[in-house]
Amino acid sequence: MSRVGPVTRRGIRQTVRGRVERALGVLHDDLWTWRPDPLPPSVWLRWFPHGIVCLAALGVLLGDAAQLGENGRVDPGFAFVIALARAGAMVLALWRPVAAWWLSMAGMLVGAFAVRAEMVADGDGFTWPWTAAGLIAHLFVLLLLALRVPTRVSLEALALTALTTYLVQGVVGASTFQPTGMLAVILFTVVVVLGIALRGRREARSELAQQTSLTAEERARRTLLEERSRIARELHDVVAHHMSVISIQAQVAPLLVENPPDELRENLAGIRQNALEALTELRRVLGVLRSEHPDVLEESEGGDPLPHAPQPTLDRLDALVENTRAAGLTVTTQASGTRRPLPPGVELSAYRIVQEALSNVLRHAPGATARVHLTHLPIGLRVEVSNTRPKRAPAPSQGAGHGLLGMRERVAMLDGSLTAHALPGGGYQVAAFLPVDAESAVDAESAVDAESAVDAESAVVPEPAGTDETPAHHIPEDDTR
Repeated sequence: MSRVGPVTRRGIRQTVRGRVERALGVLHDDLWTWRPDPLPPSVWLRWFPHGIVCLAALGVLLGDAAQLGENGRVDPGFAFVIALARAGAMVLALWRPVAAWWLSMAGMLVGAFAVRAEMVADGDGFTWPWTAAGLIAHLFVLLLLALRVPTRVSLEALALTALTTYLVQGVVGASTFQPTGMLAVILFTVVVVLGIALRGRREARSELAQQTSLTAEERARRTLLEERSRIARELHDVVAHHMSVISIQAQVAPLLVENPPDELRENLAGIRQNALEALTELRRVLGVLRSEHPDVLEESEGGDPLPHAPQPTLDRLDALVENTRAAGLTVTTQASGTRRPLPPGVELSAYRIVQEALSNVLRHAPGATARVHLTHLPIGLRVEVSNTRPKRAPAPSQGAGHGLLGMRERVAMLDGSLTAHALPGGGYQVAAFLPVDAESAVDAESAVDAESAVDAESAVVPEPAGTDETPAHHIPEDDTR
């Protein structure tokens, strides 16, 4: 059993004393080691000019009150009010520069006439009509005015200041004084010109930043539209090819049936006619899409020597890899799963994704090795292109590329998914999943069988008599692109 000693008054005092000493020690450490958190640079930099102006206003208040009261022989209370108006104008100019200018001009006029009355009475020389402190205060006001208002308003304020100075000193005048009007007008002009220049520079920088932002947005939008136009051209090629196959099948079908009914002949003739009309419209659309750059060749990595070459499929992936290896990149390929016919759009998108990914490795990861892995799944195709850490720094990029943008557009068109991220070892991986539904797979397999049958029959099919049209199966494949 634990034993508990008796509670005594001495023990209670020792316990309380120990707790008090610990609390005082913690308080002592806090008071001597506590430091306030520094303000972020953006905060104190924003308020630094305000602090400078307020300190200058305090100096103007004290100096102008003393100059008007002692040297100008103005009543001390009245001199303090005039000095307070000029100093207040400096602070007010931080938020209301036009109102501050009017207040400063009013303080100048009241102070000038108050001193003039004393000069007429005593005949003592005095800096007039602008005192030294008043001149400094008005310089601050004009500078802040030129920084905050349009150039026209700043010039008008400068002109009115010069006119007022001329009228007070040159027209009204006084008995004996030290003129400060000429010096004041020169300094005011320099300050206003400086403020206008700084304001123009600030506006130019702001406009440049805005134009840069707009240019970047326009470049991104143009890149997106160009990539979508490229994808549209490729998909139109695929559709045009299928329309050609439909036209040939509709022409061949009556010859494969012994004594076909007239209704079947009419329906097949209508199908062929509609296919030919659709093919003509597709040619027009393709002509518009290709009219901007009719002579641009495909990329060398893709192996497409002409803009009207057939669109590539996964059957040409080996040629793409060989071309990439010839460019100096070590590439390994791997495939898993059971390969089966895929829709042309899926095959084309998969080929282009691999092409863009390998191009990015060549461009941004010199000296790295790449791996291409195709996984054939019952519900789609998974494409993975990864590379190791580059052995040297890449060359500077010539503008903004749109490889990943094109990949995302192709995957989004097929309702797939795309991930592009850095690997822990310093490499990079692009993985895309292109879904394929059961109906599309069956249609793709049927299309392959139909094309094979058409290729076998088209060589011996005679042209029906009484038609003036060019046989659809005699149309060169390049003409449908």
